[in-house]
Amino acid sequence: MTVYLVGAGPGDPGLMTARALELISTADVIIFDRLIPEGAVSHARPDAELVYAGKQGGGPSVSQEKIAALLLEHGRAGRTVVRLKGGDPFVFGRGGEEAQALRRAGVPFEVVPGITAGVAAPAYAGIPVTHRDTASAVAFVTGHEDPDKSESALDWAALARFPGTLVVYMGVRQLPAIVERLLAGGRPGSEPAAVIERGTLADQRVVTGTLETIADVAHRHGIAAPAVSLFGPVAALEPELAWLGTRPLAGVTVAVTRARAQASSLADRLRALGAIVLEAPSIRIKALDGPAPGLEGYDLICLTSPNGVRLLFDRLVHAGLDARALAGAKIAAIGPGTAAALREHGLVADVVPERFVAEGLVDALADVPVTRALIARAREARDVLPEALRSRGAEVDVVALYETVAEPLSPEQLDAVAEADYVTFTSSSTVRFFLDAAGERLDRRTRVVSIGPVTSEALRERGREPDVEASRHDIDGLIEALVADAGAGARRQRRSAEA
Repeated sequence: MTVYLVGAGPGDPGLMTARALELISTADVIIFDRLIPEGAVSHARPDAELVYAGKQGGGPSVSQEKIAALLLEHGRAGRTVVRLKGGDPFVFGRGGEEAQALRRAGVPFEVVPGITAGVAAPAYAGIPVTHRDTASAVAFVTGHEDPDKSESALDWAALARFPGTLVVYMGVRQLPAIVERLLAGGRPGSEPAAVIERGTLADQRVVTGTLETIADVAHRHGIAAPAVSLFGPVAALEPELAWLGTRPLAGVTVAVTRARAQASSLADRLRALGAIVLEAPSIRIKALDGPAPGLEGYDLICLTSPNGVRLLFDRLVHAGLDARALAGAKIAAIGPGTAAALREHGLVADVVPERFVAEGLVDALADVPVTRALIARAREARDVLPEALRSRGAEVDVVALYETVAEPLSPEQLDAVAEADYVTFTSSSTVRFFLDAAGERLDRRTRVVSIGPVTSEALRERGREPDVEASRHDIDGLIEALVADAGAGARRQRRSAEA
């Protein structure tokens, strides 16, 4: 039994450590805070127990005593427990108190540091907390001390004289008082200052000013928690070194409707381009029961999706087989995603069409001799490919490995998507199930992005013309089309503003 006090980093999922992800994926129990990266607990085992233990200033909170009791309860039960905390557990995260409680109870624990917001948020704002020319020291300060203390434990006069950068955590509501104390202690009112809201996230906001003006600037812009404040000459570097807002989808909100298992990779790529991503999976892939198909005697085996590849090999492995069971047949993949899934199992597709739709695969197989073919696919897939092969005289067997079913979406998710700049659809089933759930919620101002003609036709059948259709019908093509459209939209806005 071990309790791991794990830092989840400041908010950007890409800043979680490899050790944190490893422990999340193997834990029996995960006790997690409010301010952890989106999707962090999605890496957990399906049977893991997830326990919310968040705190919110002025809002609902789980007491520290209750959290300690949970750690001891699950730790003593012999479970592997991850206590997942935003930032670093030992930097204003009360990890030290939790470690003390575990030690007193004789429960083994380990500490996994995380990237702390006091360094990461300024870095994402283009502000180095130290700089050879202007700051050789940095001090990290909490702006939210224990309310039961009779007086502040911080020597604000000494901090005012500190010859370096001051970074204040959790101090937005106390910002006027903090500024007043620093000014009273003799810190120059003209010193550069910055406040960074939701640091490292796509919707991060940064306001700058001087020590004397920063509280008014933050109030005027409605800056709210979570945020860090920074005082020192390095804050003046923000206009020169800011980089987050230069990414092609900076500030653009994109909703992703594909199945949760596949959504994360698309969401991560969109976030890397600066997008604010709303994950609203409208479908779920449900594996169908069945034995491994007998693959002897086929001269062609067609795979029409990465899900089909994964589930075919699940059946093969369950039967004690591996990739050698496909020996002797040509392998056709409907697109590069499916071909990549095959490569993970040591197979290189013989046929990958230029157009990543069933019609494209039919064309690519035109000169391939086929006597007997197996098509492994979804239950509800179109019959374009089997009918085309049968028309050539081939014997065709179709194995349904999975079906696509609706994933319930909450009213909050649907309302958020309705306000998005873009909503992406990667299959006709995402269109069908999302629009069934959304009804009239999807605003006409939200631009609809389709991965290809089959998905676009499904949209038209539901009365919605796609605003953007990928010319290459895969995830790369969808992202390229979205980025191009967002760039064109930004240019249109600039021209309109100049008119």
